[in-house]
Amino acid sequence: MADLAHPTDRMTTRDATLDPTPRTLADGSAYAAVTFQPAPAPALVVQPPANWNGHFPGRKNGGLWVNMQNGMPWPVTIIVDVAAGEQHLKATVGLPPGPPQLFSMPLTATSPRAYGMQVGPPMPYMDGGKSRLVALFTEGAIDPQKITSITFSMPRPGAAQTVLFGKMFLIGDDGGLAGAYKGIVDRYGQFTRATWPEKIDSDAVLKKRASAAPNVSAPVGLDQFGGRTDMPAMQASGFFRVQKQGNRWWLVTPEGHAFFSLGVNAVNHTDGRTYVQGREFMFTAPPAAGAPFTGTGDSRSDNGSQHDNGLNHGLWWDVYANNIARTLGNDFETGWRKRTLDRLKAWRFNTLGNWSDPAFAGDKRMAYTVPILIKGDFNTVSTGYDYWGRMPDPFDPRFEKAAQQAVANATKGKADDPWLLGYFADNELAWAGQGPQGRWALAVGSLAQGPQSPAKQAFLAYLKKTHGDAPAFAKAWGINVTTWDQVAAQNFKAPDPNEAHPAIAADYIAFLKLYAGQYFKTVAQTLKKADPHHLFLGGRLAVRTPEVEEMSAQYTDVTSINTYTDLPEHGFDVAEFKTWDKPVLLTEFHFGSSDRGPFGNGVAAVANEDERGKAYAKFVDAAAASGIVVGTHWFQYVDQPVTGRILDGENAHIGLVGITDIPFEGFTRAVSGTNARVGGGGASGPGSH
Repeated sequence: MADLAHPTDRMTTRDATLDPTPRTLADGSAYAAVTFQPAPAPALVVQPPANWNGHFPGRKNGGLWVNMQNGMPWPVTIIVDVAAGEQHLKATVGLPPGPPQLFSMPLTATSPRAYGMQVGPPMPYMDGGKSRLVALFTEGAIDPQKITSITFSMPRPGAAQTVLFGKMFLIGDDGGLAGAYKGIVDRYGQFTRATWPEKIDSDAVLKKRASAAPNVSAPVGLDQFGGRTDMPAMQASGFFRVQKQGNRWWLVTPEGHAFFSLGVNAVNHTDGRTYVQGREFMFTAPPAAGAPFTGTGDSRSDNGSQHDNGLNHGLWWDVYANNIARTLGNDFETGWRKRTLDRLKAWRFNTLGNWSDPAFAGDKRMAYTVPILIKGDFNTVSTGYDYWGRMPDPFDPRFEKAAQQAVANATKGKADDPWLLGYFADNELAWAGQGPQGRWALAVGSLAQGPQSPAKQAFLAYLKKTHGDAPAFAKAWGINVTTWDQVAAQNFKAPDPNEAHPAIAADYIAFLKLYAGQYFKTVAQTLKKADPHHLFLGGRLAVRTPEVEEMSAQYTDVTSINTYTDLPEHGFDVAEFKTWDKPVLLTEFHFGSSDRGPFGNGVAAVANEDERGKAYAKFVDAAAASGIVVGTHWFQYVDQPVTGRILDGENAHIGLVGITDIPFEGFTRAVSGTNARVGGGGASGPGSH
């Protein structure tokens, strides 16, 4: 143990002052006050006692424990750097104002991902009357038996900040990690250490609140599909179509009325699955194998979304379905669909977005969408950003055959359904890489493949046609090659574009257009042959380039884009689509907060629940005013599980309803008002929920 309350020559400061007189707190413990001055990285550096490492208790990896208290009335950021010679292990934590904290960190690298979720539980938390602050994220590596220093620093404070330090010691456990995650989920899948208005504590309350009927006025001025009869009529084809009227684009219902698609993604009663095996200690009432709403899965083969996610296989529990069954019985599918559609229509949504329960298609109450998921043994190309997998090679003849099969599967029984809005192709393909050169990743990745790659063959054919012989190509690119065989070879390293050789960027742009054009043309032609009546809604673009947007606009009826930004124009180039005079459907967006149970606040975070409704209105209003956006689809219907979905561990509060299937009344009320204003139908009732 080291008692930091009594300074010794083993404690030094950097741009900080150490008060030599200990302070005694109400509980009788002593602390030393360290004031961190405005500087780039003011610090307290502690060299542990000479015999500290020699008496290290327990296992190879242990934990560091320090008593600390924030001396300021606001939170401060502390960076803890544990050094063992040249090795370092670091953690960054927020130290809140208030009572003393027992801070702890494991002496090994970890993160919530190691525990199967993307975001860990909020810190600090109360444990037996003590406030514990655990570092859930540490990076680096040290030998815990050879610690030479522990540094506590701040990232450039704007003014002097005081922190109190007490006893510091090593302990042979996991640095408090198990306790930080223990018992965080109750029998309803709710976070146990917080309260919020929609949280419930009994089956009776759950049933009453989840079964409550929405209280809204009936919409007026809409056709049966949700089209606006208060606007000039357009051509009625019996199917959804797209048309420009005046200065703006619209979707058009089968009856010929303007339609702004207000959709929700993942409206699905199986969307609450979370792994239990290996982390049973996180649940106050974990289900046993074979219990209702459990199953087994294994995500370890996924090297993208699961590559660093621990506890990612074995027994899973569908918490959401379990809660639905508590209110509707085990045969709940029909009742759940009716209740859900009643809610969505009351909240003035008019479209079931991607990943929604296919059984909704039989209800004939709301427009729906269908994904075309192209799988097969065709060649793929890596862009380095392969979160959902590598890019399909559309030049491979096997891709066209796979597309034909995928289209046949997707269109079966759908070609004559007027309620079908249209089809998406795949989802968030890796059209680009990361970093400043990410735009060129697909071109560079194609050139890195061997001569058997269809994508590389297509690129080589373009280069030969453009430059003629290999020496001319080498000069244009500023590279040292003399034959085309050198370029065709496996692992050819293509250069980054540069000012001295503008041909590189020009050729990359041309090839990216060829690649995207080949993909969208293949899918479009295949789809229109199988189903000429319905819309091709594009590829749900996320990571993308200007070239893929341009080719999507050329070959699809509507370009679908997933963007998580405060405004649509901050997520895609509105001006370019106006130049191309092509419509856009924003097929994923959301705003999340961390004050309703799940720890994450989504891709687009706001401060609290009240701000979600305001952000929704701002985004949807701007989309409707753009003239080219024909709809917005919220992601997603239900909150993600506290312990993370089995797909990739995401655990965010981004839903219209909680994991208990209880709507978030304030948010859905705000959403209803926005949707009624943008989509027509009149104002929603004041009591909508």
